[in-house]
Amino acid sequence: MIVDLIKSPEFQDMMERDIREMILFLLERDIPFGLLCNIEYVAFDPPLPPELSSQLQSVTLFAIAGYTFESFEIEEHHLSFEAGFGPQNFGSLVSMPILTVMQIVVEDTPLLVNMAIPSRQRSAESEEPGVKSSLEALLSNPENRRFLKEGSTKKNPDGSDGD
Repeated sequence: MIVDLIKSPEFQDMMERDIREMILFLLERDIPFGLLCNIEYVAFDPPLPPELSSQLQSVTLFAIAGYTFESFEIEEHHLSFEAGFGPQNFGSLVSMPILTVMQIVVEDTPLLVNMAIPSRQRSAESEEPGVKSSLEALLSNPENRRFLKEGSTKKNPDGSDGD
């Protein structure tokens, strides 16, 4: 029964909403945090060199602090941030579906544990054409504008000029 529950779309929607709200809560208060994620769902752009990607564990903790914190962006179903890896500080844009965050951690304490089991089908659905624009959804709340990089948006969702 529990497996059916944590795979249900309703439970997944609730967990995704809770993860998004917790991240926004921490960002608004300038509180650094960690994201524990299953690396299987994480994308790197540019891809990490093999010597770096081979060092990542299947479950990896990303520290969201400093420049990584400042570069953090959250959209309707995805999040992204810039991070440096290895001794050379190889820069890459890290992105993943929100629902694939397993834990949100502050000062070594889990604040949120995601019990939902993400499905590949659900991740693909969020990327299909016809889904409401992620940017439009983000900008529908004026408080979220400060999480976008300056100059990244010139128009409001209704087509009017920004600012």
